[in-house]
Amino acid sequence: MERRENLLPYGRQWITDEDIQAVLEQLRGDWLTQGPTIAKFEAVLCELTGATYAVAVASGTAALHLAALAAGMGPGDVGLTSDNTFVASANGMRYAGARPVLVDVDPATGLMNLNALESRASELASQNTAPKLIVPVDFAGSIVDLARVRAIADRYGAKVVEDAAHSLGATYTVDGKRYLAASCAHTDMAILSFHPVKHLTTGEGGAITTNDRALYDRLCELRTHGITRDPNKLTANDGPWYYEQVELGYHYRITDLQCALGCSQARRFPGFLTRRRELAARYDHAFAATELRDKIRPLTVPTGVTSAYHLYVVTLIAREGESLIALAARRKALFLTLREYNIGPQVHYIPVHSQPDFQRNGLSEGSFEGSDHYYASCVSLPMFPRMTDDDVDYVVAVVREALA
Repeated sequence: MERRENLLPYGRQWITDEDIQAVLEQLRGDWLTQGPTIAKFEAVLCELTGATYAVAVASGTAALHLAALAAGMGPGDVGLTSDNTFVASANGMRYAGARPVLVDVDPATGLMNLNALESRASELASQNTAPKLIVPVDFAGSIVDLARVRAIADRYGAKVVEDAAHSLGATYTVDGKRYLAASCAHTDMAILSFHPVKHLTTGEGGAITTNDRALYDRLCELRTHGITRDPNKLTANDGPWYYEQVELGYHYRITDLQCALGCSQARRFPGFLTRRRELAARYDHAFAATELRDKIRPLTVPTGVTSAYHLYVVTLIAREGESLIALAARRKALFLTLREYNIGPQVHYIPVHSQPDFQRNGLSEGSFEGSDHYYASCVSLPMFPRMTDDDVDYVVAVVREALA
């Protein structure tokens, strides 16, 4: 097969002249930061998610940190999150001084195994350290059963923060009713990320959504040094300039420049989402072919979920009696073959429990059979709206050749 000339990455932003013009207009305006475009972007996010409030911040990681603080996490507290995620999902709790406990995943979906979640929560409660926060992670564009997570959390008095960094635009169904990712219909808060490979980008950036006014107000304060100008919270009032720091907060603000880009990108979001689903359907059809379906399998999308396809992940099917070491070696060979043909795959994610910092700090205890099996077999293939059908066909052809 002839090698393509240009690299086809696993993800890439799509910036148009309209996006550039939006940022230029912001540069020529009165506000670069702390201005009205931030509120406009937050209103757009409420429209895209169905949540009542949105607080835009500097990154998805900042969003996770602030959500943990707003949930009341601190030293001595314990939270639960998925082992298959970027480390920030757990680190947000650590930044707050709390201890994250990792939960195994379903290797077919990459999502948190909710039986394992129940077991972990019960075990912690029996040790008088019931979880105070649960952070289910939406993965590759799919959503875990949030209604069940909510029921587990309520049993222990825990708050729930949906890590929706992968799932903007995705939907899930509960009792026949459809809900949007990050709507907070079954959670206290949700977080979003606007990194360049996400569904829409602000360069860097993130947000927290919620339907709770008290949480919204606290998130706004935490975003800006813990400072308030609310007359009802001030101990004095020396004049119109007056403010007070009511708690230790952070400089986690996003800029109007970034939000101008985000607002422009959001106008094309429905098309982005449609195209991702078209690309996924083309991949799905190809991998259902006889010569591939017994060798490689796309991630399963849970019943009732409509994926937003942030990623398109495939897993190699283990051969009878095959060890994880052998399976991982075959995955590596596929990965390297894709690279040889100028395709830039990725692996999402290295299990958090295997990270040296987590192991060194005693944060890797437990059984992670599902996570380990998933990691040994997974590869993320290119998935971004500017891809062509020919790009998909090229990737599939290389995979077919590599597995022949």
